[in-house]
Amino acid sequence: MIIGTGVDICEISRMEALLSRRGEKAHARLFTREEVRYCSGKARPAQSFAARFAAKEAVMKLLGTGWSQGIRWRDIEVKRGKGGPPSISLHGEAAKRAERLGIGRIHLSITHSGDLALVNVIGETA
Repeated sequence: MIIGTGVDICEISRMEALLSRRGEKAHARLFTREEVRYCSGKARPAQSFAARFAAKEAVMKLLGTGWSQGIRWRDIEVKRGKGGPPSISLHGEAAKRAERLGIGRIHLSITHSGDLALVNVIGETA
């Protein structure tokens, strides 16, 4: 059963500017080490970082929290298996909130077009 959805869009150029200004500080605050490793190895790192940022925002919308309820950016992680689709892994307060809501699985869809990264998530029971 579907519990809820979340969607977000991020301008890749804005992410590029943020990473140029804040660099390692932005990495440390917003992304897990594995996300930084994955995105940094891509031809267009800002595109991958923007998609992950949008995914985190979309999950916060799914959870109904925003940034104000103890969920940290790194509590939401986009993972990528070899040859498989991306997936969401929750940690800390994000995992606790999902459990309270009865969310057992999160479906993730990421797309890029031009200067935009768009993400949609759907939370369902296990």
